[in-house]
Amino acid sequence: MLAAWKQTVARAKDSPAIFNTRGEVARRFPDIEECACDFETKIDGFAEGSVLALQIGNHEDWPSILIACLRKRLVVLPLEQSISHQQRSAVLSICHASALVNCDEITPHVHKIDNNTLPDWDGEAPALLKLTSGTTAAARAVRFRSDQLLADCNQICETMGISDVDLNFGVIPISHSYGFSNLLTPLIARGVPMVLSRERMPRAVLMDLARTNTTVFPGMPVFYQAFCEMENVPTLPKLRLCISAGAPLALAVARRFQDKFNRPIHSFYGASECGGICYDRDASPAIKGFVGKPMTGVDLEIIDPTASASQIRVRSAAVGDGYFPESDEEKLNRGFFVPDDLLTKTENGFQIVGRISDVINVAGKKVNPVEVEAHLLRFRGVRQAVVFGRASALRNEEVVACVVASPGVDEADLLDFCRRALSGWQVPKRVFIVDAIPANERGKISRRELARRFATGQERSVLR
Repeated sequence: MLAAWKQTVARAKDSPAIFNTRGEVARRFPDIEECACDFETKIDGFAEGSVLALQIGNHEDWPSILIACLRKRLVVLPLEQSISHQQRSAVLSICHASALVNCDEITPHVHKIDNNTLPDWDGEAPALLKLTSGTTAAARAVRFRSDQLLADCNQICETMGISDVDLNFGVIPISHSYGFSNLLTPLIARGVPMVLSRERMPRAVLMDLARTNTTVFPGMPVFYQAFCEMENVPTLPKLRLCISAGAPLALAVARRFQDKFNRPIHSFYGASECGGICYDRDASPAIKGFVGKPMTGVDLEIIDPTASASQIRVRSAAVGDGYFPESDEEKLNRGFFVPDDLLTKTENGFQIVGRISDVINVAGKKVNPVEVEAHLLRFRGVRQAVVFGRASALRNEEVVACVVASPGVDEADLLDFCRRALSGWQVPKRVFIVDAIPANERGKISRRELARRFATGQERSVLR
């Protein structure tokens, strides 16, 4: 990564690297290098292999701090701003962080943490620790070397056709794997400039996209849905590539966006553990959960070819070395990663149809919630459906659904509709009709969180 940065600085000369949302230059490439040298003096006292946690939002100093830490052989641990103080304290302890870098509106500050010991890396220390939001309750991170970060960057840019003539729009958090790999490393390794935004209001984001003449927008479904619902939208004359990741993109949203803005949305599937996995190069929204073909340089192996849907084994130069502090060598090891997602291979690429952790165990019978959701969505007036399992004393788990529906749709009709077409163990025990199904800031819906909120005896407090 440092060798790539050296080439970038030489090639880019005095070109703009980072813009603000008004279209003004916030950093040129020499400015990033100068800031990196300055930050090296602030971290000079830390031993090689020390962990520095960064919680600075989408700050203009992100590339400089990463470059400085790579030179000093320090380990960067990105933290999202939305993480709670309790969660942050736990992560800093588990990852043995020696310092926390956070900032006011202007300057990042380094705060030493004295009570944490240097991690035992058992060999070469990583360059980066990525926190993963997997199914485990305890925080854990993924170890990455510099060459793996560079490989992910190259795979993304080559697969998506992104180059230094483009302008990325950075509203997704750089601290998240998606933002780190689609915004930060392309700037450092390939000289792809970016607009940095701290905005969260979709209307403002859309106006900034138009104002800055952005060409590439790595977004999330929540933004595209909001854009579709707006009136009096600006034209986007320079925008040529719209990417969606972080959560499934609804077919209806993809089609409405295409109709409204005359631009397709390309679905992008990846994971913190391995970077990019699949990409829908043709952006043809035909089936739910379609994510296209493997990224350039990525090999996918179907683990159970006899099953209608199977986990996959991902192999590429971008796969992380393992989890930290506890390893899981069957899931993530040098060279391969096995996601929890269940995929089906189609003629044109791969389709995500569920997750291993989402499968509901009803008295020994396995229920794929996606199948039940698809059936509920066939009922006239049902606009959204999420199916999950909750604890049952008699059956281990029972099937439960939340739906957003038009007035007049009631639970009894929905249950009868399910009984007429589904097997007995697939029929929901309850169907809760709600105004909206809660999602996190990335637009993801957690079945586990819904199971907690709709636990037996707590239903009334969350119904509309």
